[in-house]
Amino acid sequence: MDPAPRLFLASRSPRRRELLARLGCVFESLDVEVPEQRHAGETPADYVQRVARAKAMAGWARVHGAQSAWVLGADTEVVLDDRVFGKPADAAEALDMLQRLRGREHEVLSALCLLGEDGERRALVRSTVRFAPLDAETLRTYVASGEPFGKAGAYAIQGYAESFVTHLAGSHSAVMGLPLHETASLLRAAGVHVAPPAGAKK
Repeated sequence: MDPAPRLFLASRSPRRRELLARLGCVFESLDVEVPEQRHAGETPADYVQRVARAKAMAGWARVHGAQSAWVLGADTEVVLDDRVFGKPADAAEALDMLQRLRGREHEVLSALCLLGEDGERRALVRSTVRFAPLDAETLRTYVASGEPFGKAGAYAIQGYAESFVTHLAGSHSAVMGLPLHETASLLRAAGVHVAPPAGAKK
């Protein structure tokens, strides 16, 4: 009998680890770091897919040779007017991003790359989010809370920033950082066990 495929998550994000755990699959996390710099002329969709693949490849380089291994890489970016809003470097940049997003609709792109000996499987999920026309004091208070840091677009939809959202079309988990429907589909196709985790609440 062939051994069950081993799954590795090439991500430093605790949110992605939390989301992947919801699928009930057994996995190990790999702390990988890849350059996240958009190339000149590169579309936001091409950029997010390239970064997801780069993470999977960096993880694969760490586990290559592991029997029946698959490595999952993912990347999520916020896009407004063809501008990619990554993680803010400081409070001033976080505030600038949020000021641009308020009262407007933006796109969230979440890319997946599952890499193994049998090749690779990819998915790209597009979601649309609209923010309320937030006042300056609300934004300053939010930035001061520290929640925007380490988050694409300077907000966490699973946190306080969910109160900013007036409309979401697409995948809530994708906006968080890992689209669960598409992730489960890729894993099942690769033979990775996906099921409700043992002891899940009814």
